[in-house]
Amino acid sequence: QYFSMFKDATINEVNDAMHRSNTAFNLYKKCSIKQRALLMRNIAKELEALGHELIQVTMRETNLPEARLKGERGRTIFQLNSYADACEKGDWLEARICLPIPDKTPPRPDIRKMLTPLGPVVVFGSSNFPYAYSTAGGDTASALAAGCTVVVKAHPAHPETSAMAAGAIEKAIASLGMPKDIFIHLHGASFAIG
Repeated sequence: QYFSMFKDATINEVNDAMHRSNTAFNLYKKCSIKQRALLMRNIAKELEALGHELIQVTMRETNLPEARLKGERGRTIFQLNSYADACEKGDWLEARICLPIPDKTPPRPDIRKMLTPLGPVVVFGSSNFPYAYSTAGGDTASALAAGCTVVVKAHPAHPETSAMAAGAIEKAIASLGMPKDIFIHLHGASFAIG
């Protein structure tokens, strides 16, 4: 069934995705931490809006019980909102200002530093946690919070679940008018794609 609905990305599509993600990164890294936090909150809302249909699809694909999946979806929504809160606080930036000391030997210059995003992040979906450690989970949330773009390789054990979560993320991005390529979703059952 996987191969009838979802085809592996080609190596050319993977390379194209990475180039597009890097281009989007150069725009996204300039977004304020408030904009990034709003994106994560919107992703949480869109994921929740998928409702029972998401649970049903995931149950069919993974054979995990409904209660377990509802709990994990709740955890994932909590993670997204928690990363949004932490993102807005900005403590993680470790922003520092060291004022100059001109009469020190040697003189200390004015030094300003903070952590900055490095570039696109690739997330590999987990087979055993289809929400919390997959498409919209903590790895994606932390990368987006840091100002990095994300390319997700869906886990082939739950491709439709991953596609639904990706759709929620894409909808949240579009609702904020952000560059669509800050999140790219690829399918790939082969090791070559990974």
